[in-house]
Amino acid sequence: MQRVLEPEVMDTSEEAIEYDAMDFTEVNTAFAQRAMELGPQSGLILDAGTGTARIPILICQQCPQLRIIGNDLSKNMLLIGSKNVDQAGLQNQISLELGDSKQLPYQDGQFDMVISNSIVHHLPDPLPFFLEVKRVLKPNGAIFIRDLIRPDNEATMNAFVEKIGQESGYDERQNMLLRDSLHAAFRLDEVNELVQKAGLEGVKVYQSSDLHWTAERKYQ
Repeated sequence: MQRVLEPEVMDTSEEAIEYDAMDFTEVNTAFAQRAMELGPQSGLILDAGTGTARIPILICQQCPQLRIIGNDLSKNMLLIGSKNVDQAGLQNQISLELGDSKQLPYQDGQFDMVISNSIVHHLPDPLPFFLEVKRVLKPNGAIFIRDLIRPDNEATMNAFVEKIGQESGYDERQNMLLRDSLHAAFRLDEVNELVQKAGLEGVKVYQSSDLHWTAERKYQ
């Protein structure tokens, strides 16, 4: 099944509210847990494509020595994210900034870890993003990137959408968003090629669930 692009930015207020209302608790919790296993005990983490900041909140609630900068291209996502951070009382640990993950406004080697959940499938060409990950990371920095994996065919994709939609109580539009995201996602061999082209060394790329691939490197 060929890749079909979806919009790079979900930036209307309605889209941001709808996205934040979708139940990603299980997926986000698993992501945060693995990020903490791979990352440093203290230091500065970049969350590229942070959305409404749900994952930084989960991490910082358990790791008071970490600071996280959440970067996103959607103003409306960040507005909701700021409210979520305020409600969690984590303003001293988490800062949210508007920016493009393909042209990050940060210094070389600034971060101890870069994490990113479900940003890659939004990018027409993700290579600049992977190059930026390499640039802003310290040489010993950790990497944890996870995203959807494109199914082999439309029948498999539709079966996933129906199953997840029923389990999560999605409405018709939420099912459409999930289907579009799966259609825009990458296959494992495509992710491996991107990681190699970016010159990211020591990164393990693997299929981590029926729906996800993961690229990770432990903090040294």
